Amino acid sequence: MDPLIRLDDAAIGYGGRALLKGLTVAVEPDDFLAVVGPNGGGKTTLLRTLLGMLPPIAGRRTAESPLRVGYVPQRDHVDALWPLGCGDVVVMGRVPGVGPGGRIRPADVEAAERALARVGMEELWKRPFGTLSGGQRQRTLIARALASEPRLLALDEPTNGMDPSAELSAMDLLRELHRGGGLAVVMISHRLEAVANYARRLAFVDKDQGLWKVGLLEEMLRPEALTHLYGREVIVREEEGRRFVYPVRKGEGR
Repeated sequence: MDPLIRLDDAAIGYGGRALLKGLTVAVEPDDFLAVVGPNGGGKTTLLRTLLGMLPPIAGRRTAESPLRVGYVPQRDHVDALWPLGCGDVVVMGRVPGVGPGGRIRPADVEAAERALARVGMEELWKRPFGTLSGGQRQRTLIARALASEPRLLALDEPTNGMDPSAELSAMDLLRELHRGGGLAVVMISHRLEAVANYARRLAFVDKDQGLWKVGLLEEMLRPEALTHLYGREVIVREEEGRRFVYPVRKGEGR
């Protein structure tokens, strides 16, 4: 299969100043790629370059044309005081493809209803967005992205600020959507443990270390790979079928 998006020997950054160089990565139609690194490490810059929101400073970006992308921004970047119902927010995902005159069609509402059902929130169609819990708002934003019927779902820190239970629920949802087929997933996170049980591939990004490494999940969870990311020994354990990642303090035994 041809990749949906590909970067070849790309340099990424702003205003002609490269934050990272030599990035080569392809997002396949059935991919689940998680980009992990510290806050401010370049993850969002990479995502924006992949999506074509930022041109690469050097190298090349190629993409399927047209490529339908459903984008989920960080939840705290969305105004919780929107005077809209949950369903109205989801319908916003249809705006780029609305018919002549910019009017929402019955088909757009039906697509939004299907998207809200996919995230398990169809009964909350009329609930004011501002009254939803953090986890429900995130599901609403995912449904808004799904309403555009994308080939690629791109998420920026989708579990940021969530408690462990809500984080687990959100990641389970993304796995279910991906397993449903026909949807590639690319997400960024500063928490490796949040994605270690879900992604097929991992990419490590840290502009301060000049770090860029991408590979299959099992390869990237090896101690030598994790040491580059954290700058210290890291232990990966499996407990009851789940992986847990434990950075070890310097001078501290296992």
